[in-house]
Amino acid sequence: MSTRQRHIAHLHLLAGLTEAQYGDIIELMSGVTPHVQAIPPNAVQLDLTSALRYFDLSPYDMVQMTMMRLKLFYDIDSSAGLAGNRMLAAMAADASAPGDTTWIRDGQAADWLHPRPVTALPGIGRATADTLAKHGLHTIGQVADIPAATLQRLLGAGSARLLAERARGHDPRPVAPSEPAAHLVADLVLERDCLDPAWHHRSVLGLADQIGQRLRGASQIARRLTLTVRYADHSSTTRTRTLPEPTNHSPALAAAALGLLTDLGLQRARVRAFAIRVDSLLPAGSAYWQLSLDPGDARARAAEAATDRARRRFGPKAVRPAALAD
Repeated sequence: MSTRQRHIAHLHLLAGLTEAQYGDIIELMSGVTPHVQAIPPNAVQLDLTSALRYFDLSPYDMVQMTMMRLKLFYDIDSSAGLAGNRMLAAMAADASAPGDTTWIRDGQAADWLHPRPVTALPGIGRATADTLAKHGLHTIGQVADIPAATLQRLLGAGSARLLAERARGHDPRPVAPSEPAAHLVADLVLERDCLDPAWHHRSVLGLADQIGQRLRGASQIARRLTLTVRYADHSSTTRTRTLPEPTNHSPALAAAALGLLTDLGLQRARVRAFAIRVDSLLPAGSAYWQLSLDPGDARARAAEAATDRARRRFGPKAVRPAALAD
């Protein structure tokens, strides 16, 4: 069984949100990782473990990237916690100031937890805290060190067992989305406002290639593509196109996305971010495409399959379209 360290992020969204706004934020988070769990009304948890290799970032930098996207796309500040399980990540977020991230690294949970009051643990109500206090148990470390039999006499077997596990920083719960993803999102935040149409083209092409990789990795095809452009003044434009046929073929996705970009006629627009969303997803086994007498199409799909194999083995940047080469 794998013992790979998990990396869970908990984000507190420091704003009052409507249900629609909260749904949009959950959608934005799905562009970082498919393992997103909503914690209404103003928090979200992400399992970043599988996304780290794809983005080639450290766990901390992944959280900073996510917070930056929240600020840019929705002008929402956040505080964050990063840890090896959901409980610790939530507690770390509670301890973070606005804009900050508290990271409880592997092996540091006990040192971080033990000085804290028992009321910092989730599920510890006033009655339980009073019972523990009467017996001199004020900190999480004191609870973690007490013999199990003593704790059971104070609280009962079930409550004592759960409290002991929490006091030791254990939480086996996975980040579990409420339902399978009905769409995929890829976004790019530029380092500065961009006026260059050639760079706009390159950015959208890169996102389309990324979406194609993710669709093929999930064995899905998409029937519809949406392009969103965010400008320097925080306004945005969104355009949607139904694809000629359901596909996960990157060139077909790129053609649709670049067509939408051309239709926008941005000229010298000051662009700060792009996002591509694909939805109406179907299993790849149901894919079909128009037969062609051009052997180039078959060669392109064969090359794409070989490229995907190389990326799975050597990382997502092992092979890239020539237009995206540095």
